[in-house]
Amino acid sequence: MAAIGYGADMAGTSERVAVVTDSTTYLPETLATEAGLTVVPLTVVIDGEPGLEGIDITPADVAKALEHRRAHVTTSRPAPGAFAETYRQLLDGGAPGVVSVHLSAQLSGTYEAARLAADEFGGRVEVVDSCSTGMGLGFPALAAAAAAADGKSLPEVRAAALATADRTTTLFYVDTLEFLRRGGRIGAASALLGTALSVKPILRLAGGRIAVSDKVRTAGRALARLVDLAVEAAGDGTVDIAVHHLAATERAEALRGSLTARLGDRIRRVYATEVGAAVAAHAGPGLLCAVVSRR
Repeated sequence: MAAIGYGADMAGTSERVAVVTDSTTYLPETLATEAGLTVVPLTVVIDGEPGLEGIDITPADVAKALEHRRAHVTTSRPAPGAFAETYRQLLDGGAPGVVSVHLSAQLSGTYEAARLAADEFGGRVEVVDSCSTGMGLGFPALAAAAAAADGKSLPEVRAAALATADRTTTLFYVDTLEFLRRGGRIGAASALLGTALSVKPILRLAGGRIAVSDKVRTAGRALARLVDLAVEAAGDGTVDIAVHHLAATERAEALRGSLTARLGDRIRRVYATEVGAAVAAHAGPGLLCAVVSRR
């Protein structure tokens, strides 16, 4: 059965380019609708039982399952047919074209599924690889939606997403690499497997792949180093900031507070959300993430 897009109202007509993304943006509640985004959810499977991210399965469901080592949690991309159905509804509703912005093609088959679906529409659908996830995807999707709201053309909306993706840095910390290893998403961080348990990696998304930014000895030091790296990524200009976590509310609040103190009035907007089930399945409880989007 095809997944159903949610977010923007696809039934009404529109003269502006439509923007589609997937459920790993982890936008704050209601923001997808306010921005006019249509969101296609990924599927999360817990012990053989599938459900749509953000609809059937919550981060708490995944965190609880991961606490039990025998639980088997996997994710799967939306089917190309789910994207095709969404694109068709938007185009039939009056959109002159669609820009579809998705999580890294190196981490998921979602981008490829969207691209396969786009081939059915003769150039009226453009698919963008954000090379990230979370608000590393959310910021490019929001930029595309803002360009569409301004009446920009299909190429211009696509360019807005790509430009924002290029200016966005995603940094994160995990308590253990085990969940990334299980899901096959570990990338260059695999070099840390087998090292002392006290080594805490600070990771980043580089070219859509997971890479190691730094290694520290304690979780407390990891938080401080994550702040340092995020401030470095911000440069000297204005930024939008996002903080994500999984089952680590207090550390996320501390991270947001530290970033706000360090960057001050250079911050335009700050978002803070718990990651959804798809990323939770691969990162595990204790995930802490800082996303910096330079304006």
